[in-house]
Amino acid sequence: MKKIIVLPAYNAAATLRDTVGSLPAGAFDELLLVDDCSSDGTYELALELGIKAVKHPQNRGYGGNQKTCYALALERGADIVVMLHPDYQYDPRVIPFMTGIIEDGICDVVLGNRIRTRAEALSGGMPVYKYLANRFLTAVENLAAGQNLGEWHSGLRAYSRAALEKVNWADNSEGFAFDSQYLFQAAFKGLRLGDIPVPAKYFPEASSIAFWSSVRYGLETLLAAAEFLLNRSGLARTARYR
Repeated sequence: MKKIIVLPAYNAAATLRDTVGSLPAGAFDELLLVDDCSSDGTYELALELGIKAVKHPQNRGYGGNQKTCYALALERGADIVVMLHPDYQYDPRVIPFMTGIIEDGICDVVLGNRIRTRAEALSGGMPVYKYLANRFLTAVENLAAGQNLGEWHSGLRAYSRAALEKVNWADNSEGFAFDSQYLFQAAFKGLRLGDIPVPAKYFPEASSIAFWSSVRYGLETLLAAAEFLLNRSGLARTARYR
């Protein structure tokens, strides 16, 4: 199976080299970076590192960046697509295990779970308010969708080609709600979702959502759960679920 790792990047020049250097040998066939109109030379550094890269002429947002990532990966014949934040936060040594679970037909989507225990997450530097929000939102999302994922908000995810082709992610948010919307859509389609523990670290250069952006993201996540429940009950059929 052809494996492509996509890197949705925005001002990631400080961490891109370390992220790429930490990728395990043989874990992928192609590396693709989409630069969301960065101002710090991310795109130029990607080319210097020999990465196939494209740059948005205008900033589209996190969801918009992923849409370009997945469209390009599918065009290039990917059988498995791994999305990795290029902020050097996630340990990419788990990627071969994630893609192996998909190759063996066990899951269609596999997430990296940063939260094995509360102590590990907090000692790794996750802010307390983000930990609490993650636990609350994940519990609500699991309950609504009938899933049992360790977390719904990871920046390390692997998808089978079919998992991307069966879901109408093109109509999803251009912002941070994209990820939760996709997982709800995947659950609605009956795709098999799973996760695997992944060590993660927090440091000043790693990407992070500001507090008020986190509040907005939380509200959008709850709206995504409500939309899923309305579609599953037959009370509505929104564009994302057609």
